[in-house]
Amino acid sequence: MTSVYIAKSFNYWRESDGQFLGYLNAYPDHWTQGEDLEDLKVKLLDLYHEFFKQDLPGIRKVGELVVA
Repeated sequence: MTSVYIAKSFNYWRESDGQFLGYLNAYPDHWTQGEDLEDLKVKLLDLYHEFFKQDLPGIRKVGELVVA
């Protein structure tokens, strides 16, 4: 069986206390933090799964509009 992978972009930065903060670009209002970059990625993946499996009210998303 073949696995399908989907790449999701995110923004992140390192704070002066060493923590990594970031958010999924599709959900810019929902930040999370991790002790290192890998920890941040795990937490962002958790957020993605929560938002993707449910149509939660009040979750703002970024869309794309194609203009011809």
